[in-house]
Amino acid sequence: MARCVFFSFHYADIWRVNVVRNSHVVDGIAVAGFQDASVWEEAKKRGDGAIKKMIDQALVGTSVTCALIGEKTSQREYVGYEIEKSVERGNGLFGVRIHNIKDQNQKTGLWGPAPQALINAGAPVYDWDKDKFGDWVEEAYKKSQEKKEVAAKAGRSW
Repeated sequence: MARCVFFSFHYADIWRVNVVRNSHVVDGIAVAGFQDASVWEEAKKRGDGAIKKMIDQALVGTSVTCALIGEKTSQREYVGYEIEKSVERGNGLFGVRIHNIKDQNQKTGLWGPAPQALINAGAPVYDWDKDKFGDWVEEAYKKSQEKKEVAAKAGRSW
């Protein structure tokens, strides 16, 4: 079953991000988490609160978050926020290294470290593989559902 996935990434990696997005293994034409650059720029002009509100709204309706990890993803100010909010929501979570995906110039990128929030959450990190991506989404979703069941049995809500 296709899941609605939020993608956390550094916009400089958009070419590689779109390779993942266009792999047709996640739900929706405009996959959750993708914002038009003009919308992002407008939110930046309005400040930190506007950006966080835009991120919060983009997470609505998603069940899995995938951090697409390029060379500088871990240095991006809002990637940690996106991951932390995903954890709070109870989204399934995992990371995918995208440095080996060729860009528009047929060049691969440089390896980058995983964002600290992803490490703190104990989320798995994989190297991009189109044939396995759908399985990773489903595994992350199932793991999140198991956590929610355990929390419910313990009398906690997610």
